[in-house]
Amino acid sequence: MKTKRIVITGGPGTGKSTLINELINRGYTCLEEISRQVTLEAKKDGIDQLFLTNPLLFSELLLKGRRQQFLDAQKLSSEIVFFDRGLPDVLAYMDYIGDAYPQNFINTCKDSTYDIVFILKPWEAIYKSDNERYENFEQALSIHKHLLKTYQDFNYNLIDVPFDTIEKRTDFILNTLNM
Repeated sequence: MKTKRIVITGGPGTGKSTLINELINRGYTCLEEISRQVTLEAKKDGIDQLFLTNPLLFSELLLKGRRQQFLDAQKLSSEIVFFDRGLPDVLAYMDYIGDAYPQNFINTCKDSTYDIVFILKPWEAIYKSDNERYENFEQALSIHKHLLKTYQDFNYNLIDVPFDTIEKRTDFILNTLNM
């Protein structure tokens, strides 16, 4: 059985993690976002914002972790695995800040393709910053544009998840997948 890999992506503060948690509560297999984990590990080493201090290192760690999640998904006994962000997100964020990245970033995205990608638009009503999320709402809108472009550059057809309650957003995704 080939496991379907489904990405839920979007800029900061769009409700991705809440959506992933709702899918987990409904019994679906989900692999959670790892950027907060990378950020918290760097803080233990005295680096407050690794993405701001050393964006390439931060992105390399994310790419490595997300690639491992991608590989691990096939070992799971689930028909579908949801990901809180995908590999192309790494490139989109690097493009957003205007930093270069090595060719292996692009190759990794080409070699590790997802079956379906859902994207959540920035939603001002639910947006808030915190210790790991430093972007303001206008920056979240810009990141969203980079995510759209990056995923489209890798030939993904993005499915927009409409604004609604968490239950209805989750239902939209499951109904789209015929679950």
